[in-house]
Amino acid sequence: MRAQKKILLGLFSLCALNINGAEYKEGTYIGKANGYKGDIKVEVQLTKNKIKNISVISNGDTPIISDAPIRIIPKKILEIQGLGIDSVAGATGTSKGIIRAVSNAIKIGKGNIKDLRKIKEVKKEFSNKIIKHENDVVVIGAGGAGLIAAIEAKNNGANVVVIEKMEFPGGNTLISGGEYAAPENWIQNQKGLSDSKETFYKDIIKGGDNESDIKLAKVLAENALNGALWLRDSINVTFENRQMFFGGHSVERSLVPEGASGVELIKKLMKKAQELGIEVHLGTNGIELIRENNRVIGVKAKTETALHEYIAKNGVIIASGGFGSNLEMRKKYNSKMDEKILSTNTKGITGDGIILGENIGADTVDMEYIQTYPVCDPVNGSLLYTGDVRLAGSAILVNKEGKRFVEELERRDVISFAITEQTDGVGYLVWDQKQLDDTGVKKHHKEEYEGLIKRGILVKVNTLDEGAKHFNIDAKELKNSVEKYNGYTKTGKDLEFEKRGGLITLETPPYYILKVAPAIHHTMGGLVIDEKARVLDKKGKVIKGLYAAGEVTGDIHGKNRLGSNAIADITVFGRIAGKNIVLEK
Repeated sequence: MRAQKKILLGLFSLCALNINGAEYKEGTYIGKANGYKGDIKVEVQLTKNKIKNISVISNGDTPIISDAPIRIIPKKILEIQGLGIDSVAGATGTSKGIIRAVSNAIKIGKGNIKDLRKIKEVKKEFSNKIIKHENDVVVIGAGGAGLIAAIEAKNNGANVVVIEKMEFPGGNTLISGGEYAAPENWIQNQKGLSDSKETFYKDIIKGGDNESDIKLAKVLAENALNGALWLRDSINVTFENRQMFFGGHSVERSLVPEGASGVELIKKLMKKAQELGIEVHLGTNGIELIRENNRVIGVKAKTETALHEYIAKNGVIIASGGFGSNLEMRKKYNSKMDEKILSTNTKGITGDGIILGENIGADTVDMEYIQTYPVCDPVNGSLLYTGDVRLAGSAILVNKEGKRFVEELERRDVISFAITEQTDGVGYLVWDQKQLDDTGVKKHHKEEYEGLIKRGILVKVNTLDEGAKHFNIDAKELKNSVEKYNGYTKTGKDLEFEKRGGLITLETPPYYILKVAPAIHHTMGGLVIDEKARVLDKKGKVIKGLYAAGEVTGDIHGKNRLGSNAIADITVFGRIAGKNIVLEK
């Protein structure tokens, strides 16, 4: 049957070529196109009547996410000898960029692009035969929490498999800045900064408006430093020799991974998982938890071509993330979070794990608390890492009228709400060349930076008047705001908004102005767990064999999560879940 399917596919391709009279100028051609964040360059080898080979030779998009379309799209084009290819879910920008780049190369080779687009990929046949797998532990979700839980379970002697519905691992961790809040960390010690686990705990509680489960918040605060050390020393995550001061924290305590990106975390976690022999099954969507004798013993899953049953002797860990990309679910719990608000989340963050738990009686909490991130792309909602200059102390946030309107290091929800109240629902982040150089933002996020400049969302100007003109900001008030702020830096006290952190003068041209808007970033609600990461039912009883970690859980951050607490959260509770599912009886 498989051989017959290959023959039919080959006949389809040849027939399509003959019908469209495909003919090329033989040779090897380079094609370029824009991807999601950066440029993509491909090399296409053509014979007289065939696309012989496709290689992606450079790619400016997010690593790991873009690896999936790089692996899949060229292969599909070669299989059908056409361009009618579906994008890889969650990596649409890169997928389309590759297709455009291939098209541009074929154009140089005199190919008929219009006809090639008519040749569509053949959908694979679906089999209802159930494929069975047996393991000690099954983890749902290959994001940060899932991979950490899997590694800890493996380190404690379990045979572990991870299933992930997307064609790439990483979840929201991958596209995050990867910063990690840890009290009493090594950078604080170098700088002589005073901090404590108790201070961190109080910040978590205060930042969540006293709505957190105090027991869970205490677990996070007490274990955050050990989690950071584990990532550094056992997973080999490289942290830079600097910290960030995130809004809502009372002290600078947020460690920064190499490249200021979650890519460093996922890259090292995947490497460790592979070293330990942990299988990660991509494109595999968990659809139902399996129970036997009142205990969770596995999960039913679905791929593009088959049904699967993953039986787990010890149980299942749900680590599938929140529901920031599920519009209907957002509106169900908070009507304000509708289609008017964009999302920073990856496409796969749709609340699947929460629904799986609810279907067997798991309790949920805090579902109405949905956080927006203030510094996002006003067009597509993506989180803007170029805007991290705000966290270094000098950048100011102004409105169309050129006036500051909120403390730049306030909580995310407070800044986001303040921005929505301004003219056009946007704000403008302003900084200078010295701060750009000191933060290394341009170096770490080069593709994003250049893309924003090209699109006019970020401008580099010699004078504030030029920047004001580009965005139609009141130039007089903008200059006045900068002048007042510079005055505050000399006394060290912000008389308007009592800004935390160091105040650094804005006086080294060129200047930069970035247009920003809030977008949905984190859902605080989710499955109810206890301090051992066990999922609880509506009566507060443990559901045997079911654990959860990461954004799929609730009640840790209350109404609002402080910046850089998410990576601490997934590390602390991912490790707890991975250990306890093996050792708890």
